[in-house]
This record gives sequence, C-alpha cells and structure tokens, in this order.
Amino acid sequence: MTRREFLQALAAAAAIGLPIGGRAAEQGAGDRFYADVLRPFGNVHLLHVTDTHAQLRPVHFREPSVNLGVGAARGQPPHVVGEALLRRFGIKPGTREAHAFTYLDFVRAARTFGAMGGYAHLRTLVQKLRASRPGTLLLDGGDAWQGSATSLWTVGQDMIDAQKLLGVDIMTGHWEFTYGAERVRAVVDRDFAGRIAFLAQNVHTADFGDPVFEPYTLRTINGVPVAIVGQAFPYTPIANPRYFVPDWTFGIQEESLQKAIDDARAKGARVVVLLSHNGMDVDLKLAARVTGVDVILGGHTHDGVPQPVRVSNRSGSTLVTNAGSNGKFLGVLDFDVRAERIADIRYRLVPVFARLLPADPGMSALIERSRAPHAARLAERLAVTEGLLYRRGNFNGTADQLIVDALMAELDAPIAFSPGFRWGTSLLPGDTITFEDVMDQTAITYPHVTVTEQSGAMLKTILEDVADNLFNPDPYYQQGGDMVRVGGLRYAIDPYAPIGRRITRMELDGKPIEADKRYKVAGWASVSEEARAAGGEAVFDVVARHLRGRKTIATPRLNTPVIEGVKGDAGLGG
Repeated sequence: MTRREFLQALAAAAAIGLPIGGRAAEQGAGDRFYADVLRPFGNVHLLHVTDTHAQLRPVHFREPSVNLGVGAARGQPPHVVGEALLRRFGIKPGTREAHAFTYLDFVRAARTFGAMGGYAHLRTLVQKLRASRPGTLLLDGGDAWQGSATSLWTVGQDMIDAQKLLGVDIMTGHWEFTYGAERVRAVVDRDFAGRIAFLAQNVHTADFGDPVFEPYTLRTINGVPVAIVGQAFPYTPIANPRYFVPDWTFGIQEESLQKAIDDARAKGARVVVLLSHNGMDVDLKLAARVTGVDVILGGHTHDGVPQPVRVSNRSGSTLVTNAGSNGKFLGVLDFDVRAERIADIRYRLVPVFARLLPADPGMSALIERSRAPHAARLAERLAVTEGLLYRRGNFNGTADQLIVDALMAELDAPIAFSPGFRWGTSLLPGDTITFEDVMDQTAITYPHVTVTEQSGAMLKTILEDVADNLFNPDPYYQQGGDMVRVGGLRYAIDPYAPIGRRITRMELDGKPIEADKRYKVAGWASVSEEARAAGGEAVFDVVARHLRGRKTIATPRLNTPVIEGVKGDAGLGG
C-alpha cells in the first residue's frame, strides 16, 4: 500500500466511524491540513509569528466575542467576530479554522481539536516550510519574552533561547522593554549578535535623537534584495512604565519610517516589508500615509485575521496583516518576483494545532530544561474551575473577573480595577488552576497591588480616559489595550460617543456614584513611580492566596458594562 492509499484508507475509516490509531490518525489529519501551505510558491519567503507572550507549551486561547471598531473601522477587519468573521472570510462553521479564528462553541471545539501553539510544534511547522522554501526568513513581531512565570523568573532568557532554536532571524519589540533598557541592550548585543537582528526605526535616544537599534536590514533571498523595516510599539512609555526606558523615545515616527523605506529602496530593495508592533488599526492608517511598503506584518492587538487587507496610497497599495497571539498562528508570506518586480503575493495565516504537528525533540528538551528548576512552584494546585476562564474581549473576561474578585476580597475594597491586557491563556471547565495558570494572567515586572481612595469624579475620568484609548476614531490615539476590567462598580458605555461622554452612568451597590464622594479602590500594574516605590504585594500572590484552600471555583459572574448603540455591530458576538 502506498502512503497515499494509506491516508485514503484512514480517511475512509474515520468517515464511517471506525476506530483508528490516535497518533496515526493525527499524523494523517496533519498531512492533509497543512498540505496546501507546504506547497512552495514564488521565490521570496517570509514566516511571521508575533505576540507569543512566552507560551512555550501548547495552550487554549479564546478569541474575543467583543471587538468593536470605531469610525471607518466599524464592522471592518479586524473588528468582526464569530459568525460575522466566518462569513467575511468564507470559513465553514464547526471546522478547525472556525475554532482557531473565533470564540464559537469554544469549549467543545477546544476539546475536539486540542490545544494550539507550543514552540516544539511550531518549530516542526517552521522546519517543514523551510524545507520547501529555500532562503526563508522567520520574523518575530515582539511580545515574545513576557507572559509566563518562567519568562519573568529568567528575565526572558527561556524565550530568548527558544527564539534562537526556533530560527528567528529578525524581531522588533514591546513588552521586551519592560525588562529595562539595559537588559534589552545586553540581549541584542550578546545573545542575538550575529544571529537575530533587533530592528526598531522608531526608537531613539532622548538627548540627541540617535537611533538605538538598526532601522532596517537588507537581505538577499534567492537573488532578490529584500528590506525588513522594524517598528516597535510606539506607545511603550505610555502603556508601560516610563522608568524602564527613561532615555529612549518612541512614537510612530512616520517621517523617519519613510526615510528608512526610501533608503532601502535606493540601495536596491525590490521587496519592502514592515515588521510592525503598532496594532492593526494603526497599521491600516499608516499604510495609507507611508509609501513604498509592500506588506505590513503586524502584531500587538492579537487580531488573528485570516486574509490581508489591501490599503491604497499615493504610490500604489500595501497589504496589512495581523497574526494573532500565543503561538496559535504562523503567517506565511510568499512573493513571486520577476524582472525586478513583484508579479504576485500570497499570504496565509496558518493555525498551529499541536495534535497535528509532532513535537520537535530538540525544542521539547530545551523547554523542559528551562522549566525544571521551577517545576514544583509551577505545578502548585490552587483550585479547580467549574467554568471556562478566558481574558480576551473589549470589556471583560472570566479570568479578569476572577482577578478583580480576588482583589476586592483580599484587600477589602468595594471596587477593583484590572488592566485590559490582551494576553493570558484560557482554562476549560474542570481544569485545575495551578500557580502557573495564575502567572499566565499576571506575570509582569510591575505586579504591585495598590489600594487608593478616589473621588467619583476621578473614577469617571479614569474610565473615560481608558475608553478613549480604545475607541478614539483616530487610530493614532489608541494607545492602550482593551477596556479596564472593573469589579464592584457598574457602568454603561456608548463606545461611539464623543470623548468625555462615553461613560453614561456609574453605580455601586445599586446607588449612583457621587462625584464628590471618595471610594476605596484596589488595583495593580500601575505605571507610576509612586507605585513602584510603595512596593505593594505582587498581584499573583494575592490571587493565589485567594484561590488556595478552595476546592472549586464557580464561573465568575461577569461585571460587564451596559454597551449602548452597538446593536447589529459585526464586532459584537452573541
């Protein structure tokens, strides 16, 4: 029997419900699932991973059921979710792809199709693609070193070692900077030297405006000169503590970006790609204003967008992509360059299903070595969850609700705030919550909890400011993550109202919040120097203490705001 006949026999057996060997069946399913993307095309090949957030092992990650766009972005990718996304991109419901790209029937689908990502499985896919595509470059869009216990405890070293073994060629950054400028500089100069180019055209010294990193690199792929330009997260000193990078400036820096592109073109680049950590809405605006970029490989907003968006500009057009998060996806970008011109471009955002890709032995060994010194602490069993715990969404998630509930209970506060971070893995009903799982939601270098008194007027100002960071119709003013998660206090919001008028009402225990009254508020992850100096308890210790001794955790009751004016929006799921 030939291999083709064997696979056909397996498929036939599965179709009529006959039992078949699990590993063999998964191998056959993997061969079929990845067959199309493994077929080579063109002569310039780039792979793209972004926002893995230090998740070395396979995970579950629920995509958002609420991802609202404003202004021209309303109802347009990436602001389409659930059934609307499936219709938009022609994805069949109930399939692996539907599970990868949406929240629909998440628990059943997660149990059916298994966990996603994991660097050992990702390396297998990368190696397969490189075998069929000579000269392939692997690009990492940043947010690789942060998001897990082991990355925090090793100051990112576990991820740095994994990036090198994975074969990353080029990267840019964001959360990497929260380890401090000295640490980032040391990694670039030592660990990455001669192996990985760290690019960021928009990071300069605060004194003389000198570039901190190389703005771009020029590589030759199968005879074609290709420029990769790096764009770090432009709002790093705003979204994260400024004290980590006190001597560096960031920003979008359109003028210097255009200069880098023009310089690369003048040196002979036939293909120019921007490796961006702007976020997709910012990239879509940028693509219309900056010329000479063929494709933007984007990150930051964790949007798994199956197909690129074409944006017109003065010199032609630019394709804009965003490659999801947590290692769930690998972007595959192929150019067919002929007579020094791009004849065709093909792009696919490929889901990484761990069951369908055998674990690479070398990467598996590296991961186990990095985890071994911390194994007992990671594995501490805290409780069992009765319901699905997830984070991602514009307004709240059950994992965040668990955090604010813990803050209110442990710090004796009637109100709690938790940042609208987009990273953080998902747990299925019946899963044990370990200390590692808590760290997956909270592992940052400024984890201190705070307890303050705020006036009702200040509470409204805080909510309005965060709402404007998320819902300002100009993407260049969208400088944060999702909406702050709120415990205790209830509010209503109109995302499409003007700045300062989005929060329409607030109440606590059924009574309206009074502007002049002061309220006790718990929180964490303050970016202020004062919070660092105060040195409060780490949030992961507070949450872990809250969970210890509890046999089970009921599904947290979501304190979701009343969302006004969004009926029928493609960014609002059922």
